[in-house]
Amino acid sequence: MSAKAHVLIVEDEPVTRAKLAAYLTGEGFQVSEAADAKDMKAIVSKTVPDVVLLDINLPDESGLILARELRAKSSVGIILVTARQDETDRIVGLEIGADDYITKPFNPRELAVRVRNLQRRVAPTMAAERSATGIHNFAGWRLDCDARQLASPTGELVRLTRGEFDVLAALARNAGRALTRDQLLDLTQHDGEAVIDRTIDVLVGRLRRKIEADSRHPSIILTVHGVGYRLVAN
Repeated sequence: MSAKAHVLIVEDEPVTRAKLAAYLTGEGFQVSEAADAKDMKAIVSKTVPDVVLLDINLPDESGLILARELRAKSSVGIILVTARQDETDRIVGLEIGADDYITKPFNPRELAVRVRNLQRRVAPTMAAERSATGIHNFAGWRLDCDARQLASPTGELVRLTRGEFDVLAALARNAGRALTRDQLLDLTQHDGEAVIDRTIDVLVGRLRRKIEADSRHPSIILTVHGVGYRLVAN
């Protein structure tokens, strides 16, 4: 299963936002929605999306200012959206780091193509940034390897044992790739310390009970029959 690109739609008009979210979801994207700058910042504080569709005219803050702030922190793809035909906004937006610009009304199919092309373009840089910071996002969850913390999609911290954290971290660093049990054992050793009474299967079972909606039918930590386990890529 290929990873879904995460798109954040920042749009204050609810009908437009809902229609766009439905269309992009149908096109295979993972979609989050924000009605204003406050909502956007709350989402980005938990997980950095691959592409942000950012309306310039928001009720609480200028989209141009938000684009500048996003670019200062990340290489996330930014597509500015506006109903105005003012060329100045487009030029300023591109100057402060936006990747693309589209004017309402637009063809949803064209926008989806732009989103997909931009996501592919920024994917290598985003992957490098996430790896460098030790932060891994998957299925709405946020794993901070430096702080050794796991946050749920709602922002709640979930307590993990050392073994559980190490197995999840190993899977997250190799998201989308199947790891054998032996590889997971090698990646979770500490100064020659061997996992004796805590097998990989047991640790995976415990993790599933903590992060899966249904641990009997997992959708995050997948079993690769004859191989081992794979964490869904985000």
